[in-house]
Amino acid sequence: MIEPYQREVHETTLWNALGGAGVSDLIRYFPNGPYESSSEFCDWLDHAQEAQGSVTCVFRSRVTGDIVGMATLMRPDPANGVVEVGAVAHGAAMKRSPMSTEAHYHMARHVFDTLDYRRYEWKCHNENGASKITATRLGFQFEGVFRQHIVSKGGNRDTAWFSMIDGEWPALKQAFEAWLDPSNFELDGRQKRRLEEVRDAQG
Repeated sequence: MIEPYQREVHETTLWNALGGAGVSDLIRYFPNGPYESSSEFCDWLDHAQEAQGSVTCVFRSRVTGDIVGMATLMRPDPANGVVEVGAVAHGAAMKRSPMSTEAHYHMARHVFDTLDYRRYEWKCHNENGASKITATRLGFQFEGVFRQHIVSKGGNRDTAWFSMIDGEWPALKQAFEAWLDPSNFELDGRQKRRLEEVRDAQG
């Protein structure tokens, strides 16, 4: 399930889901931090929402009811129909489970089907191999690397850019829904076909 971040509801549970005092390891490629406490972490989330128009989405397991991760819709540009997903952090409970795929499917569906946007972006530090793998797996197309894009934590950041666009969304949506169908999973929860295989089978 996805719910909008509210500090009074999520401060402690989100902090703990992302590793508590170890959260700096999980978000080491974020252009900010590290954080010593949940209060510092949520100060940043609050500022991003109030000053930059970001909307942080908090992921909750339907099975356990626990908070398991987050991602943020940021830099919205309604005039051009563009928004970016960033500040993506999947807690340990999300790893190697359908939860992360389902969460990002619902976010993309909101961007294209509800907001009627034209372009959905994913950007990350070019050294963040895990993020680049995730973007590609979800169906974002690699567009290139912006060299010396920003200075982050006192050092250079080359930024890898990915996107999906509205013309691609119907096929991507169909693949997401086919992959998430219960028939694609064994009784022990293992996937029968990878998401990439489902997309490839569509031709």
